Amino acid sequence: MLAFILRRLWQMVPTMAGVVVLVFLLFNWIGGDPAFILAGKMADAGEIANIRRQLGTDQPYPVQLWIFLGQILSADFGNAWSTGEPVSHILASRLGPSLTVLLPLTLLETALGIALALALAFKRGSRIDRAVMLACTVGMSVSILVYIVVFQYVLAYKMGLFPVQGWGDSLGVNLLRYAPLPILIGLAVSLAPTLRLYRSFVLDEAGQDYVRTARAKGVPERRIRWVHVLRNAAIPIITHVMANLPALLIGAFLLERFFGIPGIGREVILAVERSDFPVIKAITVYVAMATMVFNLLADLLYQAVDPRVRLA
Repeated sequence: MLAFILRRLWQMVPTMAGVVVLVFLLFNWIGGDPAFILAGKMADAGEIANIRRQLGTDQPYPVQLWIFLGQILSADFGNAWSTGEPVSHILASRLGPSLTVLLPLTLLETALGIALALALAFKRGSRIDRAVMLACTVGMSVSILVYIVVFQYVLAYKMGLFPVQGWGDSLGVNLLRYAPLPILIGLAVSLAPTLRLYRSFVLDEAGQDYVRTARAKGVPERRIRWVHVLRNAAIPIITHVMANLPALLIGAFLLERFFGIPGIGREVILAVERSDFPVIKAITVYVAMATMVFNLLADLLYQAVDPRVRLA
């Protein structure tokens, strides 16, 4: 196990190096000269040259790449151009609100998706199964903007069950007051595709020989579903969950924007609107790191779920 983890960590090094070079090239060659962005339209050549000297963009590209690498290793990407706030403080303060919404959303989505998939897969072709699949298809065709507007208007504005938007300083208040409506909307949007996907995973296992053998031996149907079938269907489910976790931080920007949640997704949108390159580069690098780490965790969970899996 330890040898496998060390080997995977070593394999992350060239992958991360490729990400660093790609991000550097995109922001230094394609992104344009940041000095022009910071100086404004009325700046003269002297001001632009001074900004380039402060940013280090007047140095040769190998030197700039070395500076960028040092920022990654020290976790210090400098200050945001738009606000002057340290980028590390921005990310640390924005991560909590994002996780307050995304962790409960992921847990609920996974638990409901698994439970409904196990129930529907063993009633394949029934009226309930067809009705739920039709509802999922309709739900997937509706934009998330429609869900946000309708839920905010009906549940928050008209019925007063939730605040329309806002965020506080207390985790308990945020989790019980401000987060439930965004979580509910995220669940309404994500549950349909998740259920269809998990149902296909369960169906692949439900027709296997070991299921028929278990039934012939008199194993209770509940145990067949929740032990035998779920254990074998768990590997693709783990893959799906772990692959989506890093993207959730960025993909929830609409929820964070409409509900005033000061999270990572909202910060990405603000950074793009302001052309705040240090923030964008830091988030890009950290998301790439998170993706590789979650892939490693997924491999470790495979063996925990199914001892037949051998890590090599």
